[in-house]
Parts: sequence; C-alpha cells; structure tokens
Amino acid sequence: MSYCLNPSCPNPEDSAPADICPACGSNILLNNRYRVIQALGQGGFGATFLAIDESLPGQPNCVIKQLRPSATAPHVLQMARELFEREARTLGQIGNHPQVPRLLDYFEANQEFYLVQEYVSGYTLQQIVKRDGPLIEQEVKRFLSEVLPVLEYIHKNRVIHRDIKPANMIRRAQDGKLVLIDFGAVKYQHQPNSTNSEQTAFTSYAIGTPGFAPPEQMAMRPVPASDIYALGVTCIYLLTGKSPKDLDYDPSTGELLWQKHVHINEHFIGVLKKMLEVSVRHRYQSADDIFRALDLEPYLDSLANGMVAQPSNTMRKPGDYRFGPDSTGTPSSPHARAAAAIRARQIKSDATSLQSGPARSRVFDSRASASTSLKSKDSTGRGKDASGGKTKSTRLDADGLQSYYSKGRRDFASYDLNSLNLPKTNLSGATFHQANLSKINLQGANLFNTDFGRANLNRANLRDAIMVKAYMNNADLEGADLRGADLSQAYLLNANLRGANLCGANLTGAKLTEDQLSMARTNWMTVRPSGKRGMW
Repeated sequence: MSYCLNPSCPNPEDSAPADICPACGSNILLNNRYRVIQALGQGGFGATFLAIDESLPGQPNCVIKQLRPSATAPHVLQMARELFEREARTLGQIGNHPQVPRLLDYFEANQEFYLVQEYVSGYTLQQIVKRDGPLIEQEVKRFLSEVLPVLEYIHKNRVIHRDIKPANMIRRAQDGKLVLIDFGAVKYQHQPNSTNSEQTAFTSYAIGTPGFAPPEQMAMRPVPASDIYALGVTCIYLLTGKSPKDLDYDPSTGELLWQKHVHINEHFIGVLKKMLEVSVRHRYQSADDIFRALDLEPYLDSLANGMVAQPSNTMRKPGDYRFGPDSTGTPSSPHARAAAAIRARQIKSDATSLQSGPARSRVFDSRASASTSLKSKDSTGRGKDASGGKTKSTRLDADGLQSYYSKGRRDFASYDLNSLNLPKTNLSGATFHQANLSKINLQGANLFNTDFGRANLNRANLRDAIMVKAYMNNADLEGADLRGADLSQAYLLNANLRGANLCGANLTGAKLTEDQLSMARTNWMTVRPSGKRGMW
C-alpha cells in the first residue's frame, strides 16, 4: 500500500507499493526513505499521515506531518511555514521527555515541508471518555499527577502549548503512559525578535481550541497560566463527558457552570475553580501550585514508572507512586522529585505521535473500581449509582479483597475495609489511600511498598507485618499494634502515632519526628531510625 502526498493528485491511494504514483507521476518515497501508507487527519496548516521508514531494519512506523495550509494567500502560507518550523524547533528542544513526541526528521522535498515523529498506538482521552464514559475523582487526580509534570517541564523551557485538550493527549497502548501531543500552536514566552504585529498575526491563526482556551489567549495574549485553564477544562470534560460548548456559562463573568454535573469533594471543587479562574491573576500560576494544593503524591504511579533513570541515592516511596528523600534525607516536594527524575532521565524515550490508533487497553487503570459489579465511587469512598446519586461506602469482605488483588487489582483507595481479618496476606504494592482500615487484622501481612496515605488504621493489628517502604503520610495509627513490624524506610511523617505500640518494631531509615515517636509506646527492642536500639 502506498499513498501519494501530492495535494493535487486525483487518486492518492495505490494498493501496490510503487515508487512513482501512477495517477500523477510524483515520487512516493519521501526523502528516499519514508513510504506513506495511510492518511490520518487534516488540520488548519498540516495533514498527518502514517508511514514506514524503509531505511531502518524492521521498517518501523512513523508519522509524517505535511505543511498543507487550508488558505493559499501568500501571507497565510508564510505564517503557516513559520509556525510549522516553530513546531519542529519546539519538539527538537523539548522532545527528550518521555511524555512529549520525539522529532525524528524535518526536511523539504518538492517545495513541501515535512515533519517526522515517532508513531505509537493508543487512544486520545477524548476517544476514551466517549467509549467508556466519564471518570471518577481518583482517576482524574491520577491523570493530573501525570500531566502536571509535563506541563511544568515545557513551561520551564519557555514554551506555552496553547492547545491543551483531551484530543491532544494520547494514552500509549504499549505502556499506558500519557503523552501530550500537537505542538503546532505553541508560543515561546517573551519570544525575541518579533514585533507586536507579527505576534498578533501568528496568534490569530494558532489561537487554540475555543472553550478550552481562556480569555487572555483568545485576546492573543497567552501566558503559561493559559495552559492551566485549558487543563482545568479538560478535567471537567473527563469528569462529565461534556465539552465546553455543552456547558452553561455565567454571561456576566464568562465562567463555566459545571459544578452541578460532578460528584467530587469540596476541596477538589475549589482546586478546579481556581484552575478555571477567568482572571489570570487569580488562577494558579504553575503546575507546582496545583501539586501543592492537591497533595498528589499518592497518584504519581504513572510518572514514577515513566522515569528510566533515577539518582542512585533516591528511595522509592510505596506503591510505585513517588520518589523518596534526597541525598540529605529530607523529602523534596512531589513536583521537585518529578523534575529531578526528568532531568536525570537519559535521552531515551518511547514518544508518541500526532494521532491515535487502535487501543489495546483502557487509558485509565481499571484498578479504580474493584469490579464491574461495584458502584463507582467518589473521593469520600461513597459510591455513585447509575443516576449519579451517592450510595453507601464501597465495602469489600476479606475474600473479595484477596480475589481482586490476585487478579492484579491494586487500588483500594477510599474503600471501607474496617475490621477485616487478613492475617499473613500478601498486599504488597497496594493502594489504601484514604481507606477505612480501622481494627483490621493484618498481622504478619506482606505490606511492602504499600500506600496508606491518609488512611484510618486506628487500632489496626499490624503486628509482625512487613511494611518496608510503606507510605503512611497523614495516616491515623492511633492505638495500632505494630509490635515487631518491619517499618524500615517507611514514610511516617505527619502520621498520628498516639498510643501506637512500636515495641520491637524496626524503624531503620524511617521518616518520622522525635515528637511523633514520643507519642508511641517503645521499648529497648525498638530499632530507631538511626538503626540503633534504645534511646533516640
């Protein structure tokens, strides 16, 4: 199969792999290596095609973007060419990130401009929501944990994307990673050597997507916070399945009226409202601001797994969700850890392209619902029935929990699991963020690398449990039995240890304060964070 890229070709598709188009006589093989096999889409300035690179072993797939403006006026063609070159330059500059497309080639042939990127199969978020319906709060937070570091990365490189939306984010089928695509509308912050008239002309042809672009961007004055607004609209789309044009708005302020369509907690509503502030000065100014507002550490699994190199002294936090303390032993902020991992990453990436292909799996981890028979739940642990109404807290019995875990499910965030009897159970790497585990019996259980962030473990039996690298930030462990538990390298900062029994527990390398430890019960057999028994 061959496809001719001559815009005036009367019959561009040819079932035979010819080198010359039989319909118009144009060369089929671009730059003596790329054979186009399928048209993928057409935008305002370019058309994208699936191709194979015949110069490489195995003839891998790639995506070719051809400059093809819809208007033919000379000044439009010139602007299109410069925007096209800007996209290539941007990808060349920032394309070494694992969640940004990597530029493979950029050339001119037959007075046409071409940009070549890696191809990857996957679904866009827009396609996934249309297929599977809206997401719950936990899934949207996990989405934010993946995309915010990418956004901060491009902003630190002085790039404003200007077209953040569900159709421009692909879940890579190969590894499930989220990839931000389509940098054709980017703008450099404080771009040198450009006049106001030039900027106005460029922006008027690359303004972004109405409804997702904020007012200042529509007024041709985009700033990094403009991408924050578009990301907020994207979150609303993921939660509701409704595009901006399907939502009402306040005619006096221009604000989207979306809250009646979602079932999320008040804190998350507040965060989204600030992302969607019409006024730039009242909006979050950076991705790091949103990280701090949401405490997104428990949802950093995809980000952590996407890094192929880490400093040797970096300790992983539980559940594959986060990075641990720095070389000084002081935990850095979630986004600082993400940025450090990005900087440490070698120039090696499984990047995606400008299109989607057949998906092999759902974009978001199906772990968020333990079974199709269970109600979906919001962040409080309450379920939602088909009509969107709230039901009682999602409850699992011991057999159900072990069954789901054995089938690969790991996310039990916000579930009601109090008083379950699970001695010597293997639940390593599971997520119990904000779950109710009061009075649960996990004596002798394998809880290695498990996430108990903000969980209720009041009076839980954790005696002799393996809790190496467990994450218990803000967990309630009041009165919990931790005698003989292995808590080495566990993260216990901000955890409530009042009355917790740590006699004989191993706290080597654990993160907690002296004040916290003073509230717990210890004895001469307790191994302190320093590795020594006895006094602090």
